[in-house]
Amino acid sequence: MSRIIRKALCEDIPALADFNTAMAKETENIDLRPELIRQGVETLIATPSLGFYLVAEEDGEPVGSLLVTTEWSDWRNGLFWWIQSVYVREDRRRLGIFRELYDKVRRLAEHDDTVCGFRLYVERENRTAQQTYQALGMSETHYRLFEQSKEAAAFFD
Repeated sequence: MSRIIRKALCEDIPALADFNTAMAKETENIDLRPELIRQGVETLIATPSLGFYLVAEEDGEPVGSLLVTTEWSDWRNGLFWWIQSVYVREDRRRLGIFRELYDKVRRLAEHDDTVCGFRLYVERENRTAQQTYQALGMSETHYRLFEQSKEAAAFFD
């Protein structure tokens, strides 16, 4: 079985939308609105300034992905790459796929002098993911994440 890690293409939109839907259900028990998540994936792929997806592909089939978006740090005069929407198909987990996706992110960042580091958020109860991130050299920060959404921005049913 051959595996490659590559940037997402338009042909990956259905798989990426499915991965995001499955991840939201699995981690937060949320049913995302299918039309909205597909539009969100389409917009991201069509607008590179928003970020990029990486896809793990085995024998021509997407089996995992992650999204990278950016946050400007005035303190560091650089960009943090936020790793989001991490998903690996259940039948392909614990096989090093996330590690390969993360390694690709790091290699891409090595060639971009504006990148100052990586960040991600994880559910408090998702101990398996936290252990994976720590094993890759990431550490928990002292920050807590707060948010407020506009009422009109409902993204789940």
